[in-house]
Amino acid sequence: MKALKERILRDGKCFEGGILKVDNFINHQMDPILMKSMAVEFVRRFASTDINKIITVEASGIAPAIMVGYLLELPVVFAKKKTPSTMEHMLATKVFSFTKQRSYDVCVSSDYLCKGDKVLFIDDFLANGNAAKGILELVEQAGAELVGMGFLIEKAFQHGGDELRQMGIHVESLAIIESLDNCEIKIKDDGYDR
Repeated sequence: MKALKERILRDGKCFEGGILKVDNFINHQMDPILMKSMAVEFVRRFASTDINKIITVEASGIAPAIMVGYLLELPVVFAKKKTPSTMEHMLATKVFSFTKQRSYDVCVSSDYLCKGDKVLFIDDFLANGNAAKGILELVEQAGAELVGMGFLIEKAFQHGGDELRQMGIHVESLAIIESLDNCEIKIKDDGYDR
């Protein structure tokens, strides 16, 4: 997606260790116009997919997931990273965070992720694919069906996307980062911007 790629190159910041910081327009301060455009692109890319629910992980996936849910007029469920004392019928799994370098529990109520649901996962980043695999585990526990995964930014050099695609999952990433070597952002030409 051209607008996102241009914004990453203009406003994204790169740090040692493969860290791409986009907190001034995606995951701290948000650009709602860009967020809406990205959601429109996800709706286009998943147009032929039968979906009845959007799922994400708190917190950075919530904004794009809400926008997609709004456009598709579907409910949005977000998996929580802290177990609430009031959650009933909890499904849970563990996820390792590349950014925070620690594991955390992710949970969702089976009241909202149900058997027979056809679920689209939307998130901000795809790196090693740990959050995505955690969501896949929750979807399987619920007896639901994962119909696709959409990511704003994929770090291709961390191979999570390769693994998910090899599992037969329909993965769409709006910007694919080829490399962050020497703190230089290199974006893959995916053919969508012509």
